[in-house]
Amino acid sequence: MKLEKMTKQEKTSEKRWYDDACGTAMALELVGERWSLLIVRELMFGGRRFGELKAALNGISANVLTQRLEGMEAAGILKKRKLPPPASVQIYELTRWGYESETAIQELGRWATRSPAHDPSLPLSAASLMLSFRTMLSAERSAGMVARIGFRLGDEVFTTELANSSFQVIRAEPVDADVVFTSTPRGFAALTYGGVPIAEGERLGLVAIEGDRALAERFVTLFPLPPKWTEE
Repeated sequence: MKLEKMTKQEKTSEKRWYDDACGTAMALELVGERWSLLIVRELMFGGRRFGELKAALNGISANVLTQRLEGMEAAGILKKRKLPPPASVQIYELTRWGYESETAIQELGRWATRSPAHDPSLPLSAASLMLSFRTMLSAERSAGMVARIGFRLGDEVFTTELANSSFQVIRAEPVDADVVFTSTPRGFAALTYGGVPIAEGERLGLVAIEGDRALAERFVTLFPLPPKWTEE
């Protein structure tokens, strides 16, 4: 019994990175390990199966993904749930507290994109693209816009609602959308963040558009990246 108690204490001690009461230090304890915050990002728009998470996180091993999921479940950030028939598969999803991390992730992402080293042409996941839209949406450019916009990004589909300078996202097949984009996350990022005109994107096979073309042309301009940081 004594040995078992000591082992548990040792394990707890091993997980403590900082002897610090600061909330930032605690945040790093919770999601500071490699891949942890990206797992949260992938779950931000609904539950995902283990294989879906692994496919979205390029380079993560099954072992590491298992460890991170177990750790964040123990911390109360996410939970497991079995879908009812006919799916009958296990998914991972954020808890209500886990979802509260979105604001922090957005602010961290907005801050980091000001780095001269940030390269928006690198690969990214579909969830990452959707979260970037929620982060970078310009209230000024989107003022007065109300639209239902669909996305087919590889194997993933999203329906979004743009209204009152907010951008709501759900994982669902686009129905009654004003415009639907078919692309890949990287291809669509080239339009919104890389400055590739839609006509050129169509010519290059980066995107296909169904619906309101004028809306499509305007939509890709709504997400300006913040200016790069320079020494004053």
